[in-house]
Amino acid sequence: MQSQTAPTTTATESAVSFVQMLEQVRYHGAYPTRERAEEVVTAVLAALGRRITGEERVELATRLPREAARIFAAQIPATDSMTGWAFVRDLATRTGGTLATARWDVGSVLGVVARLAGPALLDRVLAQLPSGYAILFGRAELTQAA
Repeated sequence: MQSQTAPTTTATESAVSFVQMLEQVRYHGAYPTRERAEEVVTAVLAALGRRITGEERVELATRLPREAARIFAAQIPATDSMTGWAFVRDLATRTGGTLATARWDVGSVLGVVARLAGPALLDRVLAQLPSGYAILFGRAELTQAA
């Protein structure tokens, strides 16, 4: 009996294709078309690319499909600190959408990004970001008691 193992991926090859990522976002966000899901993915990944720096940025880019990694990595990280809520507001302003729509879009994309990143990398990414991002990635925001 032969053992079957899952195919391994290299640091530059994602386990899912961009089309598969778009379909996951389309499903989770209930978007009517793949084109709409792609618009949302592009906007959210660009916004995220302006927030994450250092080793976490490099490692996250390697976990994303090539096309998604290009969108994410093409952004110049901002030097200002932005809470999760400010991130959603900024996205709404940039896309011309409502706060509710931007929050939905962010959650739809970052939920998929969280699964691609894996728990250990996501922990490091969240440690780098100000408060309010955990919920955007589908996690509870844990704070230490005073």
